Amino acid sequence: MAWDEWEQLKSEAAGQRSTRMQLNQYPADQGGDGTQGDLVAGHQDLEAVGKAAHDLFEDFTTFSGHARVASEAAAGGLKGEGFALGGALEHVTEHWSKQTKTLLDACAHISNHLRFTKNQHAADDSYISGSVSSIALLDEGFDDRKGH
Repeated sequence: MAWDEWEQLKSEAAGQRSTRMQLNQYPADQGGDGTQGDLVAGHQDLEAVGKAAHDLFEDFTTFSGHARVASEAAAGGLKGEGFALGGALEHVTEHWSKQTKTLLDACAHISNHLRFTKNQHAADDSYISGSVSSIALLDEGFDDRKGH
């Protein structure tokens, strides 16, 4: 993209949108009795992200392992025959292994964080439900003492 094209796109975007703050929010008219509902942690989109991260972790572990083993064997063979390319391939393989570990750690972190978040939300929902139930029980006790 050329600089002039970038500047044109920026000016078009600025002309389409005024500089004001816009807050994203839950739509006001949702029907029903007006309550927001229970805290739900099992959103399909989050579950899909977690599954994709887990699947990538599993598949990449397998396939990157094959690539690493084949590259190490090729590097060893080339070095054994006196080719300088063997050392270079060995260097690339070492970096490949480091980058693989970084990607796998990121995938595991995403998957684990989403699982933790789901469990934490379920625990929060249970706590809130218990607290609200306790308040209702206390209210009943006060009502009974007043003779209602």
